[in-house]
Amino acid sequence: MSEGKKMTSSRRHHLKSLILQIAASWLEQEANDIAAAKEAYIAEKCAPPDLSGDQAALMDICKKLYQSLDKIDEDRYDAEAKVTKTDKEIEELKLKVVELAGVKKPALKKVRMSADTMLQALLGGKHKVTMDLRANLKQVKKEVKEEAVEAVGDWRKNVEDKADRKKMFETS
Repeated sequence: MSEGKKMTSSRRHHLKSLILQIAASWLEQEANDIAAAKEAYIAEKCAPPDLSGDQAALMDICKKLYQSLDKIDEDRYDAEAKVTKTDKEIEELKLKVVELAGVKKPALKKVRMSADTMLQALLGGKHKVTMDLRANLKQVKKEVKEEAVEAVGDWRKNVEDKADRKKMFETS
């Protein structure tokens, strides 16, 4: 298809339905394969018992079945214990990863606090420390500076002064 031509909606719908039919048949085939594999495994591991015989032979078969059930339960318990142990290890490793990555620190807010309250927060409520930081400061008297006389002055006066000089040079 070229870039200018688009697929019609009926064709798109038809292709989509074909794809869904193929996928459904694949899923059905996969389910059948799994069921056949289960039946083959059960037939291999659990042979049908021979029930022909007297009561003593049947009691012997029952004892063997109970022993195999006990063994299966032990294996199941061991597998569960192994899974819980590995789950705990995974959780511990996840926590270590979080610790190694570091916890993001929240942005600190600016808090106005006097020196007394800050010391009380640091030292605890037992210690009563009053600290007036301003009392120890040296007193400085502000000197009022007189404004310097204008160095440049009024520009009009300078022009007049320079005009007089110009006249001096012209006359000479």
